[in-house]
Amino acid sequence: MIAAEKISSTGKLVSDFEEVKKTLPGNSFVQNIRQKAIESFAELGIPARKNEEYKYSNVQKLFADTVTLSVAEAPFSNISIQKYLIPNLDAHTVVLANGVFSEELSSLKNLDKSIVVSSLQNAFEKHPELIEKCFSKCADINSDAFIALNTAYAADGIFISVPDNILVEKPIHIINLIAAKESTLFFPRNLFVVGKNAQVQLVETFETHDLPVKAISDSVTEIAVDENAKVQYYRLQNDCENGQQINTVCASQQKNSHFDTNTVTLSGGWIRNNLNIALNGENCETHLNGLFITSDTQHVDNHTLVDHRKPHCESNQTYKGILDEKSTGIFNGKIFVQRDAQKTNAYQSSKNILLSDDATINTKPQLEIYADDVKCSHGSSTGKIDDDALFYLRARGLGIASARKLLLHAFVNDVMQTIRINALREYLETLIHKKLGE
Repeated sequence: MIAAEKISSTGKLVSDFEEVKKTLPGNSFVQNIRQKAIESFAELGIPARKNEEYKYSNVQKLFADTVTLSVAEAPFSNISIQKYLIPNLDAHTVVLANGVFSEELSSLKNLDKSIVVSSLQNAFEKHPELIEKCFSKCADINSDAFIALNTAYAADGIFISVPDNILVEKPIHIINLIAAKESTLFFPRNLFVVGKNAQVQLVETFETHDLPVKAISDSVTEIAVDENAKVQYYRLQNDCENGQQINTVCASQQKNSHFDTNTVTLSGGWIRNNLNIALNGENCETHLNGLFITSDTQHVDNHTLVDHRKPHCESNQTYKGILDEKSTGIFNGKIFVQRDAQKTNAYQSSKNILLSDDATINTKPQLEIYADDVKCSHGSSTGKIDDDALFYLRARGLGIASARKLLLHAFVNDVMQTIRINALREYLETLIHKKLGE
């Protein structure tokens, strides 16, 4: 723990690293990566608005106040996680408390003994071969300042290894809990390794237990999806308004693998979601679905990057937003089709509804295609509730409020139907009903 100071400058974060680097876990391999990461961060710096990737998100504002830097704070354990569980979801539960794995709060009974679920710090010691193979491989420290900063500072997080040919019968529910009495910057780091022909469902939720002040979480999750593996990865962000997230997920797929991900953002103050997928083998299939419903002065920025590197792969992206009051939404979706990625099918859609004249949405779909035998498309639309549809429903006896809610639920329905865990989908539908005023 480093004393509270203003850490708005890149130089301050670099100098603080020099103070704590000897206390951070990991062998020489990891320490070498940390050193390269802090050097990359020093070069990249905290992004300014002139940085095209952060044009609509003022990151420097997050670091303008006094913040305590937390690198290895012991997890809190004197709480009940019952209210953070998803009703009727039969799952293994893993808890991150202020970015640190909490064995006491987690529940992993009846988990197949061949499956490893532990702290990342433990994995540094007991699974060095997987660490050297997968750690900091798809999360490129030279591509983004916050990947570099997390890689340098991260002391703990969740490590999951699913061996070849293993089907994890129940979902693994990861609960990210933040509790702080002073403004703090956390660095959770997760590594999920899914072997050949393996299958797993991962559900990650973000909650605050006691947060009267603003806290920033710079988190990075790497997911290695081996040949013929199938991964479903769901994220629910339902933080309080003091929760500030810079959340990066990087997935690497090998041939014949499937990776499906859903990101649902309902609450939180300032959120940036980076989702980077690399299709490194033939016949990969990837589905990215997202929904954000914002109000007040919420800020939600979704950045996706799907990199098609091999032929005969398919990716689909569907992101929808409903924005009210003075909230702000961003969607920036990139699709790269490399020269060798012939027979690629890649689709992207961003649709948004503005419920207020003061709400703002910025969308930027992008395609970069270097192959000549592909099918790719992208589209974006933004508007208000369809007046003709509203009139049609009112003409059949519905009040204006009921008609609006019905149209909004219909708008989000196709994203909800991509969630294959029934209990999770029902829980999200309940939260959405509340968010939309029912």
